[in-house]
Amino acid sequence: MRILITAPYNEKGLKELETQFGEVVYRSWKPNGRAYNETELLELLANSKADALITEHDHVTATVIAANPQLQFIGVCRGTPSNVAVATATEMGIPVFFTPARNAQAVVEMFISNVIMLLRNTIPGIDWLKGRNWQEGAHDSYLAFKGNELAGRTIGLVGFGAIGQLIAKLVKDYPCKIQFFDPYVTEHDKAFRKTGIEDVFSTSDIVSIHLPVTNETKGMINGSLMKLMKKDAIFVNTARAAVVKREDLLDALEKKAIRGAILDVFDNEPPDALDYRIIDMPHVIATPHIAGATHEVEDHHVEILNKALLQWYAKGNKKIAELANKEILTIHI
Repeated sequence: MRILITAPYNEKGLKELETQFGEVVYRSWKPNGRAYNETELLELLANSKADALITEHDHVTATVIAANPQLQFIGVCRGTPSNVAVATATEMGIPVFFTPARNAQAVVEMFISNVIMLLRNTIPGIDWLKGRNWQEGAHDSYLAFKGNELAGRTIGLVGFGAIGQLIAKLVKDYPCKIQFFDPYVTEHDKAFRKTGIEDVFSTSDIVSIHLPVTNETKGMINGSLMKLMKKDAIFVNTARAAVVKREDLLDALEKKAIRGAILDVFDNEPPDALDYRIIDMPHVIATPHIAGATHEVEDHHVEILNKALLQWYAKGNKKIAELANKEILTIHI
């Protein structure tokens, strides 16, 4: 088998695939400065005569897949295979693998760091210091930027998948009380409280969103829920902007109905004027969709995907969590 790899892949991972499958053609999108578009990917697949594809952000459209019926699998180095026409792959009997939780550690570490920065007024303090405001003998900074500790806070998680569970695991010993809303989680550590979404919003000091975008979750986080939040509560979204009604979030922030917000995702990327009204607020810490951007994430996705491929092909295990289109199990094994 010849595998075209356009995702960033470390040397160890490439060698593992060569040993297992025979040949690798490595054409990472990173030197290109952007993901490969449909036309470029069609050309790469044709020129490489690939039997399989491992991608990250490239445009793996229905056209790309239909033109390459020889593909034995498509590997997607992302938490969800949103850039791949999975339905088309399923129709053609091509398994699509992905790398759930590849960026969980990165996202959780940024969650913790930015929550602490907001609680401790770190950024205003830095700006004050760089503004040459420190006067001889004054205690202005000590008084002006005194903040709060994370310890003792109640953290409410809306969505309790890999990232939500890792947050719970890492912050419980601060100590923090953890509660969550997720109708799909039936078994969990009893140290964490499962409750309704209204209860999460009304009783948490920090409300953090960890939802995928589905028909059910689009706009799910709205003004009715935000009005339940404590006045000193913090709203966090490092998941997807589409699950939050931004006009309602803007309203809560402008009225100072909540303490502030930590955001890594926006309705428009790059942001539009309304997004920037939120971003520019002094009680908002906004980052440019980088919560999952660490060098280690690339190592994680290599490890997860290679392990999945080994399970599927070498060990014959078809019941793996990394298979995105499980429907193929009934039509193509």
